[in-house]
Amino acid sequence: MGKKPVIRLAVPEDAGELLDIYAPYVLNTTVTFEYEVPTLEEFSGRVRKTLEKYPYLVAELDGRIVGYAYAGPFRSRVAYIWSAEVSVYVRDGYHRLGIGRLLYTELERILRLQNIASMQACISHPNRESIKFHSSLDFERVARFSKCAFKMGRWVDVVWMQKVLHETDDPPAPFIPFPEIKM
Repeated sequence: MGKKPVIRLAVPEDAGELLDIYAPYVLNTTVTFEYEVPTLEEFSGRVRKTLEKYPYLVAELDGRIVGYAYAGPFRSRVAYIWSAEVSVYVRDGYHRLGIGRLLYTELERILRLQNIASMQACISHPNRESIKFHSSLDFERVARFSKCAFKMGRWVDVVWMQKVLHETDDPPAPFIPFPEIKM
């Protein structure tokens, strides 16, 4: 990759390009547990909803979105507010070019500004590439659950990986919703 992708904030109008990236994962893999590709309207709404509290980033190269990453709540109970589940997707043909790393690096920087204490990634198993990728970014494997999902005619396990950002036992600073972050 000659040029370095530009990382920017996603906007709901990016949904078409994001769906172009996401659809093959839905239709051809167990990376996501959706059975049907979301509609453009639904996906646009997902971007909008995420941005109410968390970052949603895209990597753009030569005017084309080649990857995206976002954070969301790990669980819904208030005590979990300092933990975020993270996801990254890269356009077919652009893997192993550092795009996912760039996206996650910026995502982590923003999550730290929000006072997020830990990042969680749920990975379908087996998925050696994703586990290796997350390990290279200092995520640790913390759990494996068997037969959690059924897709493509088979049971799929999941592995949870975590990166702790708040290393002390001290209480965290208050969670700051993404729109209030001073970048």
